[in-house]
Amino acid sequence: MTSPRTERFPFPDLAKLPDDIRTRILAVQEKSGFIPNVFLTLAYRPDEFRAFFAYHDALMEKDGGLTKAEREMIVVATSIANQCQYCVVAHGAILRIRAKNPLIADQITANYRKADITPRQKAMLDFALKISAEAHKVTDADFSDLAGHGFTDDDIWDIAAISAFFGLSNRIANVTNMRPNDEFYLMGRLPK
Repeated sequence: MTSPRTERFPFPDLAKLPDDIRTRILAVQEKSGFIPNVFLTLAYRPDEFRAFFAYHDALMEKDGGLTKAEREMIVVATSIANQCQYCVVAHGAILRIRAKNPLIADQITANYRKADITPRQKAMLDFALKISAEAHKVTDADFSDLAGHGFTDDDIWDIAAISAFFGLSNRIANVTNMRPNDEFYLMGRLPK
C-alpha cells in the first residue's frame, strides 16, 4: 500500500546502496512495515543522507525540555506553513502516535492557535513559525516570552533548530516532489 511514484529524482536500487544506508532503511522498514519515501529520496545522495539523518536524530531523538510530541508539533506547524505535503502527513502521523492523541495533529494542521494544546505549546509554535518565516525579526522579547512559559535557553535553541532544519527538509521535499506513503494517512488514528 505505497503511494505511486511521482518523485523527480529516481529512487536508488536498495541493493546498491552503501551498507550503512541500506541497513538503516531496512531497519525502518522492519519497524514500520514500509519504507518512508524520505529515506529512498534522500538515498539518491548518500553523503547528504548521512548528514541529514545525523542532524535529524540529534534534534528529534534526544531527551530534553521538549517532549518528542512537542518536537513533532513544531515539525507539523512549520511544515504546513511551508506547504510541505510530505512532512505534514508523515510527521502528523508520528505526532498522533507520540502525543497519543489522534486529533492533535489534525488540529495543529488546520490551525494550531485553536488546537487543544497548552499556552506553553502555543508560545512554542508561535516562535517556531517566526523562525520559519521571519527569523531576522527575533528579539530578546521573544526569549523573555518563552522563558515566561518555562523554556530554557536550550529549549529555545531546540525550537529554533527544529524549525530551521525542517525548513530545509520542506524545501527538499517540495523540490523533489516527495509524496507521503499511503501508510502514513492511517497511522495513529485508532487506538491499538
